[in-house]
Amino acid sequence: MLAIVPSATLLGAEGRPVSVEVHVANGLPAFSVVGLPDEACREARDRVRAALLSSGLPWPMTRITVNLAPSGVRKSGAGLDLAIAVGVLVAADAVPADAVHGLAFLGELGLDGSVRRVPGVVPLVAALDGSTPVVPPGCEAEAALVARLEVRSARNLSELVEVLARGAPWPPPAPAPDVGAEATLPDLADVRGQVMARLAIEAAAAGGHHLLLLGPPGAGKTMLAQRLPGLLPALGRDLALETTMIHSAAGLPLPDGLVRRPPLRAPHHTASLVAMVGGGTASMRPGEVSLANGGVLFLDEVGEFQPAVLDGLRQPLEEGVVRVTRARASVQFAARFQLVAAMNPCPCGASGQPGACRCGEATRFRYLRRVSGPLLDRFDLRLEVARPGVEELLGVPTGESTAEVMVRVRIARDAAAARGHGLSSAIPGPLLDDVAPLTKAARLVLRRELEADRLSGRGLHRVRRVARTLADLRGCHGEIDEEWVSTALNLRIDPLEHARRAA
Repeated sequence: MLAIVPSATLLGAEGRPVSVEVHVANGLPAFSVVGLPDEACREARDRVRAALLSSGLPWPMTRITVNLAPSGVRKSGAGLDLAIAVGVLVAADAVPADAVHGLAFLGELGLDGSVRRVPGVVPLVAALDGSTPVVPPGCEAEAALVARLEVRSARNLSELVEVLARGAPWPPPAPAPDVGAEATLPDLADVRGQVMARLAIEAAAAGGHHLLLLGPPGAGKTMLAQRLPGLLPALGRDLALETTMIHSAAGLPLPDGLVRRPPLRAPHHTASLVAMVGGGTASMRPGEVSLANGGVLFLDEVGEFQPAVLDGLRQPLEEGVVRVTRARASVQFAARFQLVAAMNPCPCGASGQPGACRCGEATRFRYLRRVSGPLLDRFDLRLEVARPGVEELLGVPTGESTAEVMVRVRIARDAAAARGHGLSSAIPGPLLDDVAPLTKAARLVLRRELEADRLSGRGLHRVRRVARTLADLRGCHGEIDEEWVSTALNLRIDPLEHARRAA
């Protein structure tokens, strides 16, 4: 007898529909799985058999062939276990075929018959066109984000058979996990001093500019970077759903349903290229750049990352996507993120402090050159951060809070949106004269920089975009004057020139 049960498999951050075809026929007892299954998927034959027997359900002592269609798509993971088990029961006449009509099954089986959650419930359910999803307990809320019909769940095979074969009611959804109180975002008011660094964080939030912080340990670089997501607005519905699917595919918890807050990802400097951009397995796992979609990717001690890993960021920064191509499959991940990097001026971190630095000039230059020129050029904001003074650390007055700064950030973003070109960092070069017109004094400042060869053509465009953001933050939406251009230039240091001055 033949049974066909709908399900789905994960490839990248997308679900692919799969028809689980189970054929039971006379012959020597055997169980084979075909249709490009990976090792974890192929091992379903042992898990399904043990789960059925542990649940007191019949196991046909015949030849069982399972085909995972379409056969040209690679199947990965254990998410097809439940569909295979239901297919075996239907083909063996233990469950009526009409009972599974219109249902699709997702979940891994334990040897005791329990149904366990799998990564990627959101994209998997999204791939089930027109079918009612049956998911593991605790996954109902995630599945409901994209399900077209009511979501069902079962704790184990015995409970599922009671519903399908004996007409028992579907069990109620499992209670949502207790996630506790909502985490409080760090406040910008905690940062003492650092007037220019605070301005750079504000400009990065308002204009979507990438930011590099250069300074010694203890200057507050990490503290500043961690406060950038709190200045960003909540993600829109489409972007939130896109980011949620990526997080779900990576197996990250989704306690609040849709990912509304801009995420902050801070990978360790030992992260490999695959961990950063994605891939690595048959299911093409999303990398850190995709997990930061809609939010911030913070690279602390960026000079310690492998140069090949850093250069792998250049294409996602420009295009907002990552394309991972392997011999059997090719996937595309969304990767629209803001890059914030922090680094010491030298390996020991004491450059510029008389008698403290133990690094030679060649060592300092070699360390700074680990960030390649093409990647460095993608940072609109490059700022030197010094350690705050004693009075700043011990003084009572604090700076503006995140809530106060967010008001200006929102106004600047609204002004940029009204122009129809997105954030200031995305203004096309040919439109800068229209969107960011310069006063005569501002043009003279930029002319001097170009004539002194301190600014390239690409750098000129980036300075004008930053100046547009700075002007918008202060409510100046017309021509950009000398003040904003000069400030934008001050927020664009050359790390190598900084090292020469320190030497």
